[in-house]
Formats: sequence, structure tokens, C-alpha cells
Amino acid sequence: MLASIALFFAGFASMAQGATPPPPMPPPPPGLPIDGGIVALFFIALVFGIYKSNKISKKVA
Repeated sequence: MLASIALFFAGFASMAQGATPPPPMPPPPPGLPIDGGIVALFFIALVFGIYKSNKISKKVA
């Protein structure tokens, strides 16, 4: 009888502990710009395209 009462009150004691706190929020992502250097990349691609075009046209002629 005593063991039954102890188990009964142990259930109440475990419910009285409260909820666990939520996990901490992850850190925010870095604020880096997505389009950094896109203009330079465009001009490099343009120069490379002109170079390849001239190289192919000289090879054919």
C-alpha cells in the first residue's frame, strides 16, 4: 500500500516540474551582399568572350 501511494505521488511530483525551456535560437545569417562583384564578373566574361571569339575567327580564316 505504501509503495502504491509513493508511486502515485511521484507522478504528481514529476508533472509539477514544469515544461522544459525551448532551445536557443540559431545565430542569424551573415549580412553579406549577394551581388558583390557582379559588375566585375560581367566585364571579365565580356573580355573572355571577345578573346575566344577572336581566337576562333583567326583559326578559321
